[in-house]
Amino acid sequence: MDDLELKYLRSLAHQYPTIAAASTEIINLQAILNLPKGTEHFLTDIHGEYEQFNHVLKNGSGSVKRKIDEEFGNTLSSRDKKSLATLIYYPKEKLEIVLQEEDNIEDWYKITLHRLVQITKRVASKYTRSKVRKALPKDFAYIIEELITEKEEIQDKEAYYNEIIHTIIRIDRAQEFIVALSYLVQRMVIDHLHIVGDIFDRGPGPHVILDTLSHYHSVDIQWGNHDIVWMGAASGHLACIANVIRMSARYGNLDTLEEGYGINLIPLATFALETYGEVNCDAFSIKYNTDYNTKDLSLDMKMHKAITIIQMKLEGNLIMRRPEFHMEDRLLLDKIDYENKTITIDGQKYTMKDVDFPTVDRENPYALTPEEEQVMERLRQAFTKCDKLQSHVRFLFARGGLYKVHNSNLLYHGCVPMDEEGNFKTFTIDGVEYRGKALYDELDHYARKGYYSKNNPTEMQKGQDMIWYIWAGPNSPVFGKDKMATFERYLIVEKETHTEHKNSYYRLLDNEQIINKILAEFGLNTEHSHIVNGHVPVELKKGDSPIKCGGKLLIIDGGFSKAYQGKTGIAGYTLVANSHGMRLVAHEPFESTEAAILRESDIFSDSVILETSNTRISVADTDAGAELKESIHQLEELLQAYRDGIIIEKAM
Repeated sequence: MDDLELKYLRSLAHQYPTIAAASTEIINLQAILNLPKGTEHFLTDIHGEYEQFNHVLKNGSGSVKRKIDEEFGNTLSSRDKKSLATLIYYPKEKLEIVLQEEDNIEDWYKITLHRLVQITKRVASKYTRSKVRKALPKDFAYIIEELITEKEEIQDKEAYYNEIIHTIIRIDRAQEFIVALSYLVQRMVIDHLHIVGDIFDRGPGPHVILDTLSHYHSVDIQWGNHDIVWMGAASGHLACIANVIRMSARYGNLDTLEEGYGINLIPLATFALETYGEVNCDAFSIKYNTDYNTKDLSLDMKMHKAITIIQMKLEGNLIMRRPEFHMEDRLLLDKIDYENKTITIDGQKYTMKDVDFPTVDRENPYALTPEEEQVMERLRQAFTKCDKLQSHVRFLFARGGLYKVHNSNLLYHGCVPMDEEGNFKTFTIDGVEYRGKALYDELDHYARKGYYSKNNPTEMQKGQDMIWYIWAGPNSPVFGKDKMATFERYLIVEKETHTEHKNSYYRLLDNEQIINKILAEFGLNTEHSHIVNGHVPVELKKGDSPIKCGGKLLIIDGGFSKAYQGKTGIAGYTLVANSHGMRLVAHEPFESTEAAILRESDIFSDSVILETSNTRISVADTDAGAELKESIHQLEELLQAYRDGIIIEKAM
């Protein structure tokens, strides 16, 4: 035994000071290895649709309904099952309705509490008592543990449990107990949550989603391109700030910034009214939904145009500052022929929809006016000093990254950049070429520098510029296209210029050799591993399938965002992986939380079983199991050291 190992074992002996203590822990950990693995829930491309997100989280993509069916079978009517499910999803709101409608509330309490206890027993059965105990609500921890734990020593168990429930009702604690049990069921049906990117933009409530996630018991996040641009904005990067505001304006979601995060947009609104008051802004229309207040339309279009022109200037300066990005083809403001209302790109002339840009100096088109500089500085201050946004972005850095390897699954948003032959594309940073996993790691590293390197302004600026590149660069893993055609889509008539060509990766998704190459690049077994991929909506209407390469790769973006649902034909996919295998769930559009509560209208979900394990998958088969096995090995070494007299037991 070398000195380093002996030093570690002596440290471990402080925690387990006797043979008995070490032995007990070995037995405990060995038992945990044989429990069924916890259920993992995968969601992606939520895009601010907080009502549907919250509902899918509450129902566990149908997991709660399946548990109710398993527990009650034909002993409950479908109506009673639906009512019980709705109560579990929205206990406080449902109780308010029940209290108004039920004639005999005491009987309803008795029946409901018994049913909830049965469901709680079922969902808690595959976890250790210790893990369940940690999840119990503080106010009712002892009572719930009594109700869901078999007491072999009690002869009349039924009378014992009935008396507990009777007392809960008698002392007027039934409502609080129902709420506590419902939230516990929601928590226990999902052991761990994976968010495979794009929480922000398009929908109205990314801040609501992040509030929920930041309090969730176990979650990781793979950054999407729409997350990364908000992270750049929170760091104070002006081009990222302009992008965030432009997209919020475009989708009629400026309320997210103003009310959700308390960011003051009055400086931009004042500037837009003064500068674009008499300017045609038709090319900068708003894609709004039924919640949008159309009285704001004229002002929002002016703000939309103002921030878009500012964005184009800022990005032009950034591209010239970073020639290593090789994005000179995005420098378009200087290619405009104002007299003829045309633009020349790669020797080809195209028609401009709009050339009325009062702040653009034709001799120096990428220069911000003093007024634009003042507006952006005030916006930078607003973003960097917004406590709620900073808290959410720190959470994204703490729980997230550009990819994750977990339980034989590789999770990422976007693509692994490839050329047409399926070779990993390279991106050069400081003279060093990066590709594949190394590219992900380096970009992740620079993103963190862009937010945290406050004592090194040069590194921080470079990191922030790199965040912007991750958002829109042609070799960015989370973007995955040759260009972001913002300029063309707003301002050029000819639609052929609007096309954004996807990376070759997307053509190769059914090529097993390529998928195996990616899995091997990230250190995964090519026989039993999967890639879980977000970013590109699966167009079910056109016959597209989320299942690629015989099930080795799963694209689970099916249109959570309402902006995509006309295109996809559904309202998103989610993935559930439990001890029995993997299940892909396709969701129909969610009507509303109100309808779910009043009419008990759950999301209709159709699931496909992707894989079924012949033997139930246990904790021993997971990453957590590998860590437990290592702990057992170290404890066994400690046990031997005690028995050999190398380490002396401490007196108890």
